[in-house]
Amino acid sequence: MQIFTFLTILLFVSACKPPVKKELQEEKEHPKLIKTIGDPRYGNIYCSLQDNAGNLWFGTTENGLYKYDGKSFQQFLEADGLNSNSINDILQDKEGKIWIGTKNGLNIYNPSPTLSANGKMFTEIQIPLPKNLPPNTNKFYQTHIVQDIMQDHSGKLWFATIDGVYIYDGKSFNLFPIVEAENGFLSSNDKVERVFEDKAGNIWLGGRTNKGVYRYDGKTITNFELKELTIINESARFEKDRIINHSWAWPQLQDKNGNIWFSNWAGAYRYDGKTFTSFTKSDGLPGNYGLVAKIIEDKNGNLWFGGDGLCRYDGKAFISFSTKDGLPNLGIWTILEDKSGNIWVGTRETGLYLYDGKTFITYSEYKP
Repeated sequence: MQIFTFLTILLFVSACKPPVKKELQEEKEHPKLIKTIGDPRYGNIYCSLQDNAGNLWFGTTENGLYKYDGKSFQQFLEADGLNSNSINDILQDKEGKIWIGTKNGLNIYNPSPTLSANGKMFTEIQIPLPKNLPPNTNKFYQTHIVQDIMQDHSGKLWFATIDGVYIYDGKSFNLFPIVEAENGFLSSNDKVERVFEDKAGNIWLGGRTNKGVYRYDGKTITNFELKELTIINESARFEKDRIINHSWAWPQLQDKNGNIWFSNWAGAYRYDGKTFTSFTKSDGLPGNYGLVAKIIEDKNGNLWFGGDGLCRYDGKAFISFSTKDGLPNLGIWTILEDKSGNIWVGTRETGLYLYDGKTFITYSEYKP
């Protein structure tokens, strides 16, 4: 009887032990991306990449570039050779070189800094400024802000900069010609912010100062007008500012069915080769406005939309994720699926989260 009583008490005590130590241990089981610069309320994880070796790269708007090898995060800043701590895009080319576009131009990552000319981990690549640039030009147009990088099927690199689109053939940079387009005109004032190549080899260009999107087939540029998507900003100070229309779009991807997807601040478009179909908050996009900044397709063919919230689209319905799923920040800028099928989400406030198929795990922290 005494033995039975002792075992009963032992089981009861074991069952009632608080799981605090276990939770703390689990919290320490994975490293975190540490934000070190700026106010914790500001800054974004803006772009991401998984390289050929499996390393994950995350570019931020003020904390430089982070490399994650699965064991620890390594932060790269201007002291390491970057020409800016604000990263707009990352791309690994077919030769394995990693290109970084920043607010001050272009860099290439050198895995062996001892072999580089300046002993730094990054080498700055100068894109030539336009020859007809007036001497009193705004300073932003003299720094070659690189906003997007794309490599086409022939191996040429395309750089969308604030001064225009440049094509690099491995030897020299050439400014993409500004030519008359069918149904419109792609002028120097139509700033291109995103460049994308579809499976047929067409180049798509888009930006926030354009109306619609442009397609370049190697000879002709065609402008496609888009249905205006509307958002209503109830918090606007003046009534005239409450209704905002968007008819521009960023080209994002071509899915497994051949559809090309575009996005803007009020929703998304799907192009099936003949018509554009729009998707907005009323169709299930999350957030207050349905804003979409990033779209990816995962290995299962689901589309993920990030912007003013995060959702997954299976071709029939949008499934939204929120704080209940462990995602505390819903301002999404980048989404990446790694080789293991995990979804990484970069947000405002330099937040990084991993979705393992069940919940979101925080992979970022602020330490001034």
